[in-house]
Amino acid sequence: MIVQGSPLPGLRHVMKRSAKLLLLVLLVWMLLFFALFSYFTDSQVNLPHRMTSVFNSESQHSTHVQRSSRAIMASHNAPWGMFAERRGPFQHVFQPPRVIKEFHFRNFGKRRTEFRKNVMKPPETEFSNTWSVVRGLWKGQVSSKLLGQRLQRAKKNYVLSNKYKVLYKGQRKANKGRQEILCQIKEQAQLMTLNSSEQPFAHLGFQQLVPPQLQQAYRTCAVVTSAGAILNSSLGREIDSHDAVLRFNAAPSKGYEKDVGSKTTIRIINSQILANPQHRFNSSLIYKNITLVAWDPAPYKIDLHKWYQNPEHDLFNPYITHRKNFPEQPFYILHPSFIWKLWDIVQSNTLENIQPNPPSSGFIGIVLMMNLCEEVHVYEYIPSMRKTDLCHYHEKYYDAACTFGAYHPLLYEKLLVKNMSTAFEEDLKKKGKVTLPGFSKINCPL
Repeated sequence: MIVQGSPLPGLRHVMKRSAKLLLLVLLVWMLLFFALFSYFTDSQVNLPHRMTSVFNSESQHSTHVQRSSRAIMASHNAPWGMFAERRGPFQHVFQPPRVIKEFHFRNFGKRRTEFRKNVMKPPETEFSNTWSVVRGLWKGQVSSKLLGQRLQRAKKNYVLSNKYKVLYKGQRKANKGRQEILCQIKEQAQLMTLNSSEQPFAHLGFQQLVPPQLQQAYRTCAVVTSAGAILNSSLGREIDSHDAVLRFNAAPSKGYEKDVGSKTTIRIINSQILANPQHRFNSSLIYKNITLVAWDPAPYKIDLHKWYQNPEHDLFNPYITHRKNFPEQPFYILHPSFIWKLWDIVQSNTLENIQPNPPSSGFIGIVLMMNLCEEVHVYEYIPSMRKTDLCHYHEKYYDAACTFGAYHPLLYEKLLVKNMSTAFEEDLKKKGKVTLPGFSKINCPL
């Protein structure tokens, strides 16, 4: 029963107006929300493709760096836990320094890849220049002036940069006779590997780590370079006939037996092979059941303490790890003095300023085998008639620098080797073979 004069009708009117107002506010808020949502959605959809690509690229690069950092850290940290638990003569070897540095590989890294992109199709003039240089090498007379302009500029830049602080004070004499060169190299290039006779390696217990010194052990030896010109040579059987065969870095024989043979006795590797995971040093079969010889360049004025603390690439950690895991496998590190004595010999035999960088693995391997063998046969170090700008027989990139040198003083090394050779001209042109006497067969005046 409603009493006359009750306020309920007025209250109902107010409530209706409030409800309408609330609905209006909700409607406005929803419209504003949808407008803002549409705005931001359209902005994301219409982001420039370039920005999206950059974001994705940076994201992938960041992920790659993080993974690489973890992998590098693992390679430096993990082994020592294992070493502490292993039994044997190497337990007390001092832990080497942790070397974590950015990889700039001369032969395998990013900069080299970028360089290759620029030389996949060298100018025609460069092709014509290469044959002039080859003919000069066959005659034992060649100069860097015969190189193409690109290689001449590279050589000049390395001479000016002088990364290793080379200061050569020895004599220079061009056109030495064969016997004079042989006696010089025998006198000055006696093999030196790291042992415990010098600091810091004596203090670090290297006498427990390094195997017995390498000595002459073979009559006839083959040095098989990785040059692309060895393809289609059918030299495999001849190479395998030697008592010992030396190969370089990651060059395979499997699949190439007809041209390069299948036997491997010694493999010389630069420190990039040990430091760069892509070469699978710890797992690849090409580094198993043979003698290994590693090297890493130190500055010309050698300080072994500084070199040990800061090698150019991480050499000592992988070396110690390998020696502990495989103590029966002969594995040596070349002394930096041996490396730079070879450079001195090359510079002393030309009046031109050669690149002040370490000699190539090829030249190092040739002299190494002259120490160990009575006779050394070197294949495709000096190019044959199969000369090509294919760098390595097992890879698909082209660059004349692989044959004549940019970083390494290859041209001068090859001229020196040719002037020491006793090979017939036919062997040189058809097989790319030079023959050298071992040190034990070189007779020099007292």
